Amino acid sequence: MRFTRIKGKDMIRQGLDLKGGVYAIFEAKPTADVKEITPEAMERLIEVMDRRVNGLGVSEANVQKIGENRIVIELPGYDNPEEALELIGKTALLEFKLKKPDGSLGETEFTGSLLTRAEVSYDMGSPVISFSLNQEGAEKFAELTRKNIGKKLAIVLDGVEQMAPQINSAITGGSGTISGSYTYKEAQSVASLLNAGALPINVEVIETRVVGATLGQDSIDKSLKAGYISIVLVMIFMVIAYRMAGFVANLALICFGLVTFGLLNFFDATLTLPGIAGFILSVGMAVDANVIIFERIREELKDGVGVTKAVDLGFERAMSAIMDSNVTTLLIMLVLFVLGTGPVKGFAVILTIGVIASLFTAVLVTKMILKRFLSMFNNKNISLFFRV
Repeated sequence: MRFTRIKGKDMIRQGLDLKGGVYAIFEAKPTADVKEITPEAMERLIEVMDRRVNGLGVSEANVQKIGENRIVIELPGYDNPEEALELIGKTALLEFKLKKPDGSLGETEFTGSLLTRAEVSYDMGSPVISFSLNQEGAEKFAELTRKNIGKKLAIVLDGVEQMAPQINSAITGGSGTISGSYTYKEAQSVASLLNAGALPINVEVIETRVVGATLGQDSIDKSLKAGYISIVLVMIFMVIAYRMAGFVANLALICFGLVTFGLLNFFDATLTLPGIAGFILSVGMAVDANVIIFERIREELKDGVGVTKAVDLGFERAMSAIMDSNVTTLLIMLVLFVLGTGPVKGFAVILTIGVIASLFTAVLVTKMILKRFLSMFNNKNISLFFRV
């Protein structure tokens, strides 16, 4: 998550709606070979797509399954949707086939699933793709070339013949090269696809859109402005309503903000617009906890209880209401996280973190600071702290 205009902004990841980038939905499609889209096939598909996304070098990317046969991919900061969709949605099935005397291709001898590594290298100054095979692949490659000296071996990528060199001797090293008049960028893309693996099932892009970085920054500015104004108004209200106790609550609120952002960074959460809304809502819940506590303390003071005892009783008797409210919220957030997708989950995660942080600051931090301030005044001048 990444935030702006605050210290440590580079430690907080930023979502697509704030940073801008590419959003796409892929749908798995049955084929003649794969007639049914199973959960296992979808899991393998997600793994391959995730590796391909990592190969793009995009940080903070998100690959997520929605429904039975759809996958959402978010690429924050990426501004080339055509290239992204080509690299992510391409099948990338590498096949090795012998060519027949009439030039047609024979059966597949083995596929790219036996590759361990593919990378760009140069041959006579031109980019080529060097590959290495695992032990099984090396043995098959050696046997195939040993038995078919003089024949041509076609290397086929997604049904397109890339090259068909003649086998002059057995190749026992378990490695080779693929050339096809590639530019460096094209060779790099193919190598990345081969390293990620072929898609186990066909996919089709059913939705794609680009969120501009300007729109993302505008969203951040407006959301932060709303958040700043809300927090300032809340702080002013607390001081007017509860005097010095309100000032103590404001100090606890600052501590709440620090704890919340520390937890967001620790859990590597992603900040989105719904996430900002969740944070602002958690601020309200943190303040609400202090209001409940202070009202309890005022009731005790009105009944003639000493200030030290009133503070202890106020916190003790407010806990049941605070816990009920927060536990209810956490249960709702759990449902949203389990059943929701993308932005809804982000809202649930950040509000949950905020609720946990508010429990800590409202109960422990507020009580500690309030007692410290009261001791500085020798538990006198109570009117400075509460309107009794």
